[in-house]
Amino acid sequence: MRTANGGSHFLKKEESFMYDRENRYRMEDTMNAGRLEYTENGMTHMAARRCDVIRISMSGAVVALITQVNLPKQFYLDIPDARITKVGAVLMKTFANNTAEIRFLRLLTQKELDRIFVFSTHPAHKDRVLDVRSW
Repeated sequence: MRTANGGSHFLKKEESFMYDRENRYRMEDTMNAGRLEYTENGMTHMAARRCDVIRISMSGAVVALITQVNLPKQFYLDIPDARITKVGAVLMKTFANNTAEIRFLRLLTQKELDRIFVFSTHPAHKDRVLDVRSW
């Protein structure tokens, strides 16, 4: 990678290497209501936008937004039905159909994923049941 002045920048190479070596987790279809929280205007105003989580894995998700919104690079994802709050996330890429791919700053646990799928309205998860001992 070359910078504007012609020199190479070592961080780009290191970041690329880090993501190439990272484990890939398979995304599963889901349909959960979510909320993205982030600060606007620096630290003065906290904003929240409703979204739908349409695909999810332990390390990331694809969210659908109702309206076109310029998301910041970092924000929190809440999934209220499953009682999962403040999962730190970074924006990986946005798509033209008002969807965005995000990466979590920590891996979700299998217990958290199971709770998300129990509350999912996606047909693939209609037979999931909640183990009350796991709450």
